[in-house]
Amino acid sequence: MDWQHVSFDWNQARAFLATVEEGSLSAAGRALGLTQPTLGRQVTALEQELGVVLFERVGRSLELTPSGVELLEHVRAMRDAANRLSLTASGQSQSIEGTVCITASDIFSVYVLPPAIRRLRELAPRLNIDVVATNDIRDLQRREADIAIRHVRPEQPDLVARLLKDTKAYFYASSDYLEKRGRPATVDELTAHDFISFGDVDRMIGYMAEFGLPLTRENFRVSSENGIFAWEMVRRGFGIVPMSEIVGDGTAEVERLLPNMEPFEVPIWLTTHRELHSSRRIRLVFDTLADHLSGGV
Repeated sequence: MDWQHVSFDWNQARAFLATVEEGSLSAAGRALGLTQPTLGRQVTALEQELGVVLFERVGRSLELTPSGVELLEHVRAMRDAANRLSLTASGQSQSIEGTVCITASDIFSVYVLPPAIRRLRELAPRLNIDVVATNDIRDLQRREADIAIRHVRPEQPDLVARLLKDTKAYFYASSDYLEKRGRPATVDELTAHDFISFGDVDRMIGYMAEFGLPLTRENFRVSSENGIFAWEMVRRGFGIVPMSEIVGDGTAEVERLLPNMEPFEVPIWLTTHRELHSSRRIRLVFDTLADHLSGGV
């Protein structure tokens, strides 16, 4: 280990991160209890230390430069590690109790969340986790949930939202279905097959059309608002569906179709309310989910 070069100033990194997540120097200063000039000097000192420009001013707002985007992931990892270290060192994680409500889609809740929930149980055995597995977007501002995992960024300014990563989705069908109906070799050949719809059929037809796949209602003989039911229908050979590779590649009965096609991009957003900054239990759950979902999926 080259200890001579380990001299990173966390206060400068924290100033940079707060500016990104709060949206401005003034808001970041308020969040950290610093004056705007003081916080600005810390960001400038970090830029000088690293020899890069992290922000550029566009009108009255700040935008990350490519160097800033690259650094952001690493600084967030430092912040999460520091929070976990603080909780572990003080023994607070063992004493955290109460209930935290997490909402995520039914598919995500069943196939992705369980390892993160197991980790939370290990860290805070007295904490109660309530998972609302629904495809409806719960209102965090009205406290219908504490933390939301969604594939779209929330628009409300009072919420804290973090893009964890972009995952990929492909078309999947069961091996039994493909043995009976044939394996499509091109996107055009998909139009002759049956599809399963998640939710509104017309909306899914429109979504597929954006990707150059002209489907009609004739392609959809089975649909459901419930993602678990729809995926079970795929497993039982009723048709084809686009699905996250996290779920599709982990299901033995199905096959990925057209593996060389351009995948669908599926972002994962982790969102909570401003209480994140003052609630130990929400902070612990948010950071644990961020750590798991950023690296494990």
